[in-house]
Amino acid sequence: MVKKKIALIMGTRPEAIKMAPIVYALKQRSNDIDTVVIATAQHRQMLDQVLSLFNIVPDIDLDLMRPNQSLNDLTCSVLQLMQKTLEDVKLDLLMVQGDTTTVFAASVAAFYLKIPVAHVEAGLRSHDLYNPFPEEANRRLTSVLAQIHLAPTPLAKEKLLNEGANEENIFVTGNTVVDAMSTLLDVPFSFQGSPIENLPLSQHRVILVTSHRRESHGEDLKNTCLALKEIVQRFQDVMVIYPVHLNPNVRKTVMEILSDVERIALTEPVDYLCFLNLMRNAYLIVTDSGGVQEEAPTLKKPLLVLRKLTERPEAFNAGLSKIIGTSTQKIVDEISLLLTDDKAYQAMIGINPFGDGKASERIAELVCRWAKNQKPLLPSENEFKG
Repeated sequence: MVKKKIALIMGTRPEAIKMAPIVYALKQRSNDIDTVVIATAQHRQMLDQVLSLFNIVPDIDLDLMRPNQSLNDLTCSVLQLMQKTLEDVKLDLLMVQGDTTTVFAASVAAFYLKIPVAHVEAGLRSHDLYNPFPEEANRRLTSVLAQIHLAPTPLAKEKLLNEGANEENIFVTGNTVVDAMSTLLDVPFSFQGSPIENLPLSQHRVILVTSHRRESHGEDLKNTCLALKEIVQRFQDVMVIYPVHLNPNVRKTVMEILSDVERIALTEPVDYLCFLNLMRNAYLIVTDSGGVQEEAPTLKKPLLVLRKLTERPEAFNAGLSKIIGTSTQKIVDEISLLLTDDKAYQAMIGINPFGDGKASERIAELVCRWAKNQKPLLPSENEFKG
């Protein structure tokens, strides 16, 4: 029997982190299926860091990143290059992950060629097209085009059902970020040689901060910085570590307000293994990131989310995170509570709602059953229950 050929496409660091365990799991099933890895390099440097970390060499690298590239430019580039790539490779299935422009545009290209799409991390919804932007639109539109919906949680499946997706095509797998973290946290690690090398972590309660999203630029980011400044002035045993994104809109605001503040360490962006270990050493985490909302509960770290809403409410519903917005006073109040009230702190530590470390195995088994035309693709008793 001729083996089916599946391609996994990735353009950004989060996609690579979450696709890497699936690549491993599919490669172990090479007798059943041919696996091709395609990189668009939407974010060149950060993507390459993760590919190197997982020892993944793309079979095809489109190298699309350009300085000051607009969303329109990027979308057109992905569409045009993916058409030729898909025609040359002669795929049976394209697997995409998440909600980037790579995901949406590659799914459109596959649809035009009548190649089925499997969407990893399907069903996340904020219900606000502009928050986060453009990710909410990207993932909704990808769901319209996908034939296989790999929902990370039961709640994500529910969202898809509410939109009219066929239940026979939705499978709850857990989130593959838990698989990736389980692998990487076993890797021996030292901060030596990293931007964190000389920071006295053991002498302080560390608050790890990330804030870089487009919708956070301007006044919201300014409010966050002012809150962090007040926190270190109020709590002498606290150190803030803030790896500052390379985006000039972020760096200008952050540097102007926080560059000379004692016990606030503004570092260059760190690689993913370093970031994981920073999270592991943190007392609490403050972020506007999507992925960190899954990673912090996996590490049992209280999480404060600098957003007005979230597409990942599972941690919030379980009491493991709080959505606090970007008011300076609200940020100060919520951080202060966790620094002074141990009961409130402990209440935000619990069972991870995002996965059990077996998501990639479920997905690989599902793909092999799809290739052999076996139904159901994932028996319900094997799905992640949350």
